[in-house]
Amino acid sequence: MNTKNQERREDEKEKPKETKEEKQREQEKQKEQEKQEGRQSHVFGRYLRQRRKAMLAFLVYGIIFGVVFFLYKLEWEAVLYASGLCGLLTAVAAVPDFCRYRAAHEERLRILRNVELLPKELPKPESLGEDDYQEMLWKLKAVFDDNMNLWQRERMESMDYYTTWVHQIKTPISVMRMILQDEDTEEHRELLAELFRIEQYVEMALNWVRLGSDSMDFVFRECDLDHIIRQAVHKYAPQFVRRRIRLSYQPVDKKVLTDEKWLLFIIEQLLSNAVKYTREGGVSIKVTEEDVLEIADTGMGIAAEDVPRIFEKGFTGYNGRADKKSTGLGLYLCSLTAKKLSHKIWAESWAGQGTVVYLDLHREKLEVE
Repeated sequence: MNTKNQERREDEKEKPKETKEEKQREQEKQKEQEKQEGRQSHVFGRYLRQRRKAMLAFLVYGIIFGVVFFLYKLEWEAVLYASGLCGLLTAVAAVPDFCRYRAAHEERLRILRNVELLPKELPKPESLGEDDYQEMLWKLKAVFDDNMNLWQRERMESMDYYTTWVHQIKTPISVMRMILQDEDTEEHRELLAELFRIEQYVEMALNWVRLGSDSMDFVFRECDLDHIIRQAVHKYAPQFVRRRIRLSYQPVDKKVLTDEKWLLFIIEQLLSNAVKYTREGGVSIKVTEEDVLEIADTGMGIAAEDVPRIFEKGFTGYNGRADKKSTGLGLYLCSLTAKKLSHKIWAESWAGQGTVVYLDLHREKLEVE
């Protein structure tokens, strides 16, 4: 990769952008907040609409009394005085009624915000209609719980099956590797390379199942970053040799707080993509002073319109469609794993020049006072 491109990358390097999922969650949160504020601002209007029948009846009664008083030729001062007193008493009675109405509304909003945690804190029904609605809610909750339990059982059975399958398929793969390694021929080397790809897809399937599990086996501790990177490089060394791709890596002396196994999985996936889409040139690995791991390649690059979506599930982009072998899961699993490890991952790419993927391993140090 020439110096001009490296300088360009340094100039264009920026902090990681929010993923599409994060933006969507933020927009949903903002919409919900605006909705709550709208509800609060329209409480009085809703109160008036709900009491419109009573107000209409009061107005009709007032007209009836006015007509009767007019027919009996009573003085209008008496009529207006009586009407004013009735209106004043009604307004005085409406103030505490509105306060109770608003308090009940705020209590329902509180329960709505914590509806999964506080299912039994519904307010006591004040009418037969409210009692019927609460009974319907409890029936729906019972149906939902039954369906959720059924789904969880089926999910656990499916995960157990795939986990068992992945472990069982490793045995014939190991046997095939031993047979192919007995004789060093060009054909056997090609078959070993394809067998390596099969192993990678099997590992990806197993990690996919593990990431979807409720019980994750994360073990966070201070890890030697150089040791983790060397494991990934050693695993992909035959692929670099076979493709005649240059690898540039300077050992680092850094400790990072992470899970070694899952960080290794991310680095392996990034190296796999770098090797896969690099026809000539090389791949470089370096760690900045800010604990940002950079994996750069001189491959075909990614189209500008595809870059914001490369971490989406199933997205293959132009390169994936051209290759016809891309699953669109590798970078998605990297993003999902990085999020669970509280690491940030983002990428920059230039079509025809290469790609750089950044993994921010920096963590703020917490001090106990």
